[in-house]
Amino acid sequence: MEILLKRAYEKPETEDGFRVLVDRLWPRGKKKADLRLDAWTKDIAPSTELRKWFGHDPKRWLEFCKRYRNELKNPEVRATITQTIHAAAKRNAITLIYGAKDTEHNEAIILQRIFKRIASSKLSENRSKELKTSVRS
Repeated sequence: MEILLKRAYEKPETEDGFRVLVDRLWPRGKKKADLRLDAWTKDIAPSTELRKWFGHDPKRWLEFCKRYRNELKNPEVRATITQTIHAAAKRNAITLIYGAKDTEHNEAIILQRIFKRIASSKLSENRSKELKTSVRS
């Protein structure tokens, strides 16, 4: 499964697969219908405090990454990510939608790595189960 990134202001496409808004705040000027979302996972977005501290300042990027990864260790957040991946299982891709203008310094970049890691481990688990089932048959 591919994990893609896309700004909320870019046109939705079929290739996007399962579209997930990963911002805590709704993108300015966008209507719900315009985004064509399958999910809005506010609870995996950076905390309000962290978001305000970062302020999309590239000089704070490395520290933001560290602090945000720490927030992402929360079991409830991990559960939401796993549930999102499970909900998208029948699609070829998950596209993480974000509103930030900066395409190199935003939470979706960090989430993409985590989604990829969890999705690949889930895929491995499913393949192991399939192999065990076929061996028993």
